[in-house]
Amino acid sequence: MIFDNARTKGRTYVLGARPKGRAYVLLLGALVLGASAVAMAATPLAGTWDATVVVNKVEIPFRFEIAGDGASVRGWFFDGDLKMSSTRGRVEPDGTLVLEFSQLGTTLTATPKDGQLEGSYSRGTRGAPYPFRAARAVAVRPPAGKVPSIEGEWKIPVKSSKGEEAWRFIVRQSGPQVSATILRVDGDTGTLSGSFKDGKFVISHFSGARPALYIVTPLQDGTLELAQNNGANKMVAVRVNDARAKEIPEPTDPALFTRVKDPNERFHFSFPDLDGKLVSDGDARFAGKVVLVSISGSWCPNCHDEAPFLAELYKKYRGKGLEIVGLSFEEADQMKNPTRVRGFVAQYGIEYPMLLCGSPDQASERLPQAVNLNSFPTTFMLGRDGKVKSVHAGFASKASGKFHEENKRLITAEVERLLAARPQGTR
Repeated sequence: MIFDNARTKGRTYVLGARPKGRAYVLLLGALVLGASAVAMAATPLAGTWDATVVVNKVEIPFRFEIAGDGASVRGWFFDGDLKMSSTRGRVEPDGTLVLEFSQLGTTLTATPKDGQLEGSYSRGTRGAPYPFRAARAVAVRPPAGKVPSIEGEWKIPVKSSKGEEAWRFIVRQSGPQVSATILRVDGDTGTLSGSFKDGKFVISHFSGARPALYIVTPLQDGTLELAQNNGANKMVAVRVNDARAKEIPEPTDPALFTRVKDPNERFHFSFPDLDGKLVSDGDARFAGKVVLVSISGSWCPNCHDEAPFLAELYKKYRGKGLEIVGLSFEEADQMKNPTRVRGFVAQYGIEYPMLLCGSPDQASERLPQAVNLNSFPTTFMLGRDGKVKSVHAGFASKASGKFHEENKRLITAEVERLLAARPQGTR
């Protein structure tokens, strides 16, 4: 067997014939490094992992899955039963795993070490990377003793920056296992998954976005304490059928949150699409059509929740006179080169135009007809006359159960109503 390496200054050796002095030390070191790289590259990656990311010094646990190896490796985050798949992946010669999620504009890099994975989750220009660690998933032992039931719907009194006075806490439970979500006017937290241990439910979420950890403690008075970020922020939840819940205001109605200054005025927009072509409300494609104007952003998790529904709605009703246009408010780097926006479009099979409108904090300025436009997503529903007939703030994901289904039902019903309405001047 012949060995040749730059580390040996071009010298060639036949294994078995021992070189002398410094050349032997270099040769032995090179062999050790090579064997180490092979061992790392050979570390099996496929399977389910118990992973964590560290966000603001809080360790967020979540499930992660890997399949394949080499050039065909893939990874998945989870939002309950929904999967967020990598769009590109590879294993470097030293065994380092690299997974790209173009729809999120993120990259996971991890290296095998002592049977675990260690690395970081880079979010591009959206902040510092999250430290990442994962170990092979193991079965969780059921807790000893009785597990309290927290299944059902709860109300959380709050004073939010959007003027809300209550949120919903929705819980599904199977023995010690729970899945839950907190529903606000702009959408929910995604599926918070976890189990009961030592008198508390530990639930968390990370699907590549919106990391969250809550410690839920059943209290003696029948309420729940929800402690976020290792107790830095605490809330109380009351069952909706508890008499005390009547003292808590109702959660904000998403259909009444945002409006327009003058509903008798046509709704206007004019922004470039991803190829730089200007698209405006006065274009022929929108004339006489029912139009949904979706205020969105590829950075926005709740917009990712809404996008599959809008894409399917467009396919179903496009031939009957429906048009949809996405007004995407993005950071400066995406305005210059919208790689993440393109990944967002590809992920959900979006066929309607997606326009680049400015930064998220410019939404109200760029759409001055809107009042209280501060939720992503927000959908304006225009009749065939180009005027706003209704507005829906936020979008409840599948994690919200009946509220998710009600969201879809109400929007679909409004689309069908507007499509059925006769244009003015016809009989």
